[in-house]
Amino acid sequence: MKKILLFALAFATLSLNANPVNWSFSVNPLSGNRAELIFSANIEPGWNLYAVEVPPNGPLPTEFTYNPSNAFRKIGSVREDPPAPIVFDATFEMEVGKHTGNVRFIQIIEILSEQNFTITGSIDYMVCDDVMCMPFDIEFSIPVRGIPRTPAPEVAAQTPVQQVPAQEAPAQEVVEVETEETLIEETEISVPFTPEGDTERASNNRFWLFIFLAIGAGFMAVLTPCVFPLIPMTVSFFMSGESTRKQTMIKGVVFGLSVAFLYSILGIIVAITNSPGIANVLSTHWIANTLFFLLFIVFACSFFGLFEISLPAGLSNKLDAKADKGGLMAAFFMAAVLTIVSFSCTGPFVAVLLVEAARGTSALQPILGMFAFGFALGLPFMLLSMAPSLLKKLPKSGGWLNSVKVVFAFILLAFSMTFLLTIESFYSLSFFTREVYLGIWIVIFTLMGFYLLGKIKFAHDSDVKHVGVFRLFLVIATFSFVVYLIPGLFGAPLRAISGMIPTMSKQQFDLRQFGGTTSFQDQTQRQVRHGDIFSLPHGLQGFFDYEEGLAYARQTGRPILLDFTGHGCRNCREMESRVWSDPEVLALLNEFVIIALYTNDRTVLPEAEHFTGTDGRLKNTIGRQNAYLQITRFGTNTLPYYVVLDSEGNPLRDRGVGFVSRDVFIEHLLIGLGRR
Repeated sequence: MKKILLFALAFATLSLNANPVNWSFSVNPLSGNRAELIFSANIEPGWNLYAVEVPPNGPLPTEFTYNPSNAFRKIGSVREDPPAPIVFDATFEMEVGKHTGNVRFIQIIEILSEQNFTITGSIDYMVCDDVMCMPFDIEFSIPVRGIPRTPAPEVAAQTPVQQVPAQEAPAQEVVEVETEETLIEETEISVPFTPEGDTERASNNRFWLFIFLAIGAGFMAVLTPCVFPLIPMTVSFFMSGESTRKQTMIKGVVFGLSVAFLYSILGIIVAITNSPGIANVLSTHWIANTLFFLLFIVFACSFFGLFEISLPAGLSNKLDAKADKGGLMAAFFMAAVLTIVSFSCTGPFVAVLLVEAARGTSALQPILGMFAFGFALGLPFMLLSMAPSLLKKLPKSGGWLNSVKVVFAFILLAFSMTFLLTIESFYSLSFFTREVYLGIWIVIFTLMGFYLLGKIKFAHDSDVKHVGVFRLFLVIATFSFVVYLIPGLFGAPLRAISGMIPTMSKQQFDLRQFGGTTSFQDQTQRQVRHGDIFSLPHGLQGFFDYEEGLAYARQTGRPILLDFTGHGCRNCREMESRVWSDPEVLALLNEFVIIALYTNDRTVLPEAEHFTGTDGRLKNTIGRQNAYLQITRFGTNTLPYYVVLDSEGNPLRDRGVGFVSRDVFIEHLLIGLGRR
């Protein structure tokens, strides 16, 4: 079908940004303090530009948006010279005004400033030929001379200022990086784990938190410049031809569900290839975390406007050929084209979600996460197909869309630091103190706050003449977060983000030590085995070797708390920061012999301590031996996992607990102490 092909090709062409209209701007002074703003459009042969006024449910009109200014005010509405001829448009099946060749749009203004100033804004318009239609959104900047209050000679017309449409950076090739199989260390045994109720509920909470994060990311992706301008054209496609309202709604639903399905394919690939071994590599290996760090930096630079990332245009062109089948299949292939051409904006969201999903313990997490993201992305298209009149209430495209990308760039930049933190923690490096890490975050979010205020401007940004209410609340939230971070430089625990920042053991300066208490590790901790590699939080003393800790428990008769933990384990760090730091919990912990066992540490043990497990694999590192103990004895490899034992090493409860609330953890400790 011709109309279906028209819209599908439009999606593909948007990624190339081939603008068939060349704009120039000038000012023509009139008598008194009035002047004409002249927007001259040179339209390439074969193309047409729609008029300022078009019928409902028709094409996008040519609209002019001005950034607020006290230096001028508009008088009347824009005038078209020559007026647009009213002709029948076969695409939209209606009489509509269309311009060809050259046309001028004239807006009379009253100059209110004595000083020279610049009028800025944007033009939203649609152009069509016999094959396709394309919407565009360009910005303009017109210098205007001020009018002195005293009589002055008439000012000659200014030289037209040529506006060159912004060109997107060349499409970047997507390079597949293959890692050697030797980098992937399989977890030795996979034993099904059926946690008790509280641990299961906590795990479910984390899972649903990820799903809500995916939904939020989908809605945020709608607000990017690659997706938002496509909404009106897509909904117009749903209403084209002889479609009834019911058929329009069905097309919208098929389109939205198709977007969700296509993104789910990525989740299925991750779920199929994912395994405990791969999850371990993604969580801890320096190569994987370095690649993720660099990937997030690349995406941040792209959102800042340094370059544009897009999939090869040929991929979308192949899908365009399928769009002429009509009916519901056309809606599916349009969804496929949208998924491809919007990759430059949705790619960073997808990358974040896939990394987090692959680190999870549920095989369904990447699938459902990607489905939730795609469903949220397609939901506005579905809703607007059911109520097309809401299109008129959508905010106009403009510079705010680029502001959304830049804000996401700052967030990606901050989030990328967590991968360096994982590398440092896992390999016991010391290039990040807690103060340095927090200092970088403080600088990043401070710059983001100034950007939202309009004090920092990138190449593709519009001037911020005033701060709107919504932007003001974002500024307040950003600077409030910065203020929250600052006390962390002096030892504040910052429990809300404890899983994403270095532990207190990395803190060099802590004001609390001058008050008689300190969270620094006692030097006697270095005397226990592996004490030079690991440490416990909040000044707690303990052991990092099971046999050594068990021998001490037998000697003292105290119960044991086995803490199965790991490098790069955010839940472990959050438990230590939010739950272990509680005074009542700390008092109970001091009654135990704490044995912290890292299940993913790669430190090689002396050859005399190597052994071969029942799975036939050599256990020669701290992590492999601790993981083997956890799996073979307690039937799980989840982290964190806390088990209470008596002084002889016998379990005092049928099962341990994982990421749980303070009250549940206290109950677990009290049972270990025989008080429940």
